Amino acid sequence: MKKISLSITNRYKLFLVFTGIMCFGLLYVGFFIHEPIDYNVDVKPIINKKCISCHGGVKKKAGFSLLFQEEALASTASGKPAIIPGDAKNSEMIRRLHSTDPEERMPYQSEALNEKEIEILSRWIDEGAKFSTHWAYAAVQKPSLPTNGFFSFFKKVSTNPVDALIDEKLNELDLKRSVQANKETLLRRLSLDLIGMPAPEEISTKYLTDKSEKAYDNLVDNLLSSNAYGEKWAGMWLDMARYADTKGYERDDARNIWRYRDWLIQSFNEDKPYNQFIIEQIAGDLLNDPSDQQLIATAFHRNTMTNDEGGTDNEEFRTAAIIDRVNTTWETLMGTSFGCIQCHSHPYDPFKHDEYYKFMAYFNNSRDEDTYEDYPVLKEFKNASLQKYDSVINWLKSTGDLQQQDYFKRLIKTGQPAINSLLADSMVNAALVDTKWLLLRKNSYAIIKSISLTGKSSLLLRHSSRVENGMLTISLKNKNSIPYLKIPIKKLTKEWNILQISIPPTTGVFDLEFHYENKNLKSEDDDGMMFDWIAFTPQFPGGGMPNAPIYQKLFLDLLNEPDAVMTPIMMDNPTDMYRETRVFERGNRLLKTNNVTPDYPAIFKSKNESYVNNRLGLAKWMTSKTNPLTSRTMVNRMWEQLFGQGLVETLEDLGSQGSTPTHQKLLDYISYEFMYEDNWSMKKLLKRIVTSETYKQTSIANKKMLEIDPLNKYYARAPRIRLSAEQIRDQALSVSGVLSSKMYGPSVMPFQPEGIWASPYDGRLWEQSKGEDQYRRALYTYWKRSSPYPSMVNFDGAAREVCLSRRIKTNTPLQALTLLNDSTYWDLSVKFAQIIKTNDKIDVNRQIALAYKKATGNEIDKSKTIILKRLYDASIDKLKNGQNDVSIRRMLSDSSATSEMISLAAMSVVTNAILNLDEVITKNQP
Repeated sequence: MKKISLSITNRYKLFLVFTGIMCFGLLYVGFFIHEPIDYNVDVKPIINKKCISCHGGVKKKAGFSLLFQEEALASTASGKPAIIPGDAKNSEMIRRLHSTDPEERMPYQSEALNEKEIEILSRWIDEGAKFSTHWAYAAVQKPSLPTNGFFSFFKKVSTNPVDALIDEKLNELDLKRSVQANKETLLRRLSLDLIGMPAPEEISTKYLTDKSEKAYDNLVDNLLSSNAYGEKWAGMWLDMARYADTKGYERDDARNIWRYRDWLIQSFNEDKPYNQFIIEQIAGDLLNDPSDQQLIATAFHRNTMTNDEGGTDNEEFRTAAIIDRVNTTWETLMGTSFGCIQCHSHPYDPFKHDEYYKFMAYFNNSRDEDTYEDYPVLKEFKNASLQKYDSVINWLKSTGDLQQQDYFKRLIKTGQPAINSLLADSMVNAALVDTKWLLLRKNSYAIIKSISLTGKSSLLLRHSSRVENGMLTISLKNKNSIPYLKIPIKKLTKEWNILQISIPPTTGVFDLEFHYENKNLKSEDDDGMMFDWIAFTPQFPGGGMPNAPIYQKLFLDLLNEPDAVMTPIMMDNPTDMYRETRVFERGNRLLKTNNVTPDYPAIFKSKNESYVNNRLGLAKWMTSKTNPLTSRTMVNRMWEQLFGQGLVETLEDLGSQGSTPTHQKLLDYISYEFMYEDNWSMKKLLKRIVTSETYKQTSIANKKMLEIDPLNKYYARAPRIRLSAEQIRDQALSVSGVLSSKMYGPSVMPFQPEGIWASPYDGRLWEQSKGEDQYRRALYTYWKRSSPYPSMVNFDGAAREVCLSRRIKTNTPLQALTLLNDSTYWDLSVKFAQIIKTNDKIDVNRQIALAYKKATGNEIDKSKTIILKRLYDASIDKLKNGQNDVSIRRMLSDSSATSEMISLAAMSVVTNAILNLDEVITKNQP
């Protein structure tokens, strides 16, 4: 063969020809060959917008539904399928879309699909009519990070994955990230984001004087390790937990549940892994030998409202609380609008009607029953009661087996399991007083059904009586109503008392008849006794031993002991009190149909996983790494807290009707890292985001940014966000120098104008807290659902009657009026002025500059100094003329009026104006 040789020039020409042919070929193929249709991107939006309202989870007209693949491809009412995979031309669905007959053309009596939409649906059917899982319901996978490929030599790729994925989107929009903000701006931004208020002086000074490359990272670590961090993030969680110090509804009586708020603060500060954080709140009571703290965690689902109004149906509101728990679990912890399927299958997402009630079955066997006392409650003993408790527990450990120890320990701590008197039925001359307690009169009668007496040796009876010589007879209806117990009821000197009565051994389940007689009652209308609950218990351990009576008395004393902090908690029914869960037809609790057992939706099922059918199994499924929603929801929420909007704007709904993610790959990447690399550490998750260059940008926008991305959804700059109600208050407390560092404990009542808070049922008043308690952080403020703290509500605080996934920020005149006129903010303005005048007693301009610097973190410019000095001078003139003594005394709450007082009053007007400035109540104001 003849050897062929090519010169360098010819080889270069050959390369260009070859490259040209390849490029032409690629263009040709790209022009004539379409990318495959993406069901979620191309098809689902059309179906949801134009088809699903008639052919989905609510309606299935003509027997045709497009919600699930098996339904869409099944035969319709005509006996034939509407979709033939691979054959759009002969598919009835496509024929109907093209039809000109108004009685046949789909959508029926609505706007027709356009040619492009019909083409997409036709191509989808021709390609096999394949359904695919919505992105949020697919398992979280770690996406590959972007590279610049062939052009990587010319363009730098960010080494931080957050920035790399942000830059990928910005490059598509021909935008670039902004430069880094200055140190002062970053200090204020990071402090407000991580601890909810300006950084303490020692932390800020250390950062501003640190010239090393690690200065910012050190600042992040210092703020994350601050106790104030837990308070800030617990405050975020309270909206989702619908936390309040009252029960809600019309009566809105007080509830003692502040220990749950304290548990949140402690959990965030100790960086409790998010999976454990969720497990304890959903099912802490079902853990092995749960601690008091793990039981308190379950108060998350005891924040549901309880209706104490007389004449209400307790079962109705018990059911309402269970439904609230289902909806809250899905909306706030898994970002899904699951509540839709209470009445019918989901209109847009693959959830079926009966799956709602299968999920409800996880919660339907909780012990709470809309009782006035909020049973079950956890007793945390203190003082002498704690010593009694320790003695009884030691006795149980030395005399009882593990099952007995667990039973009596739980009975002492929670009073459970007990049978509430509000379950009474078939009453004669008896009544449920205010629908709360069973009242027995002379010759009265009532029944409580289905009580197991197997293995029980004593009866506990919590009762109240104001008359002597009563006799309560309990009979077993299933044994021809033979008297089983006769219990003398004495007049009590206290409101309630628990009796313990030995009972004869009996086996079986019975309806109990209660009959009360008292010769001292003159009329059958006279009240005899009330009872709250009964409990049949096994024998107390150690019976027959010499000291047994002593410890049995201590046991009874503890049951009656008021010297304890009591917090509502979750507990499940024992086996003999098990409730069936049935599907409600059209969501109506009075129309019960099929019986169901606890389960989660089929779309999330995995062959390799199985969980026990109780709340603990539910919590473990929710926090398994195969669950597609839990980590995404929390990452999206954390992002929203830092940037003002989520990567999916609708935090409450990641489903197909929620907002389209702006950065799905970024959300998935951080969610994957949150589970696998960070091991569910919330502090590591936050640090991952706040150390990115995206977070550290300036918020200054140029014309191009505003034209291409006016809402800053793609983060070419830092967002400008109005502070939350809590941040505004805490910031004012901090810069005024009066912020209390006191943590934990019952809620406080800072200043509130008279007449706002009214409690018609019990006459309770808003009693202003004394001393430092009126200057505690916002999250400690007493929260009444029917009358939440006004200045917080004006800045979009929630009533917390139900869970709230996100606050929609508003800007109203009321906000300015609050900051300028609310007595709290005026009081803080005076204290702010006092600090300023103490720091610089001579030059007013320097005082104004110092006040501005403390409030904003930045230096004041000349124009603002001039304006604020003008305000100061005008205030001086006004106070010197006219009724200055009265004005000053009123402004400063002082009995004297001197030149120094006039100066302080004028400076207070200035500091009041500063606290109302846009750059003070806004984060990242340039």
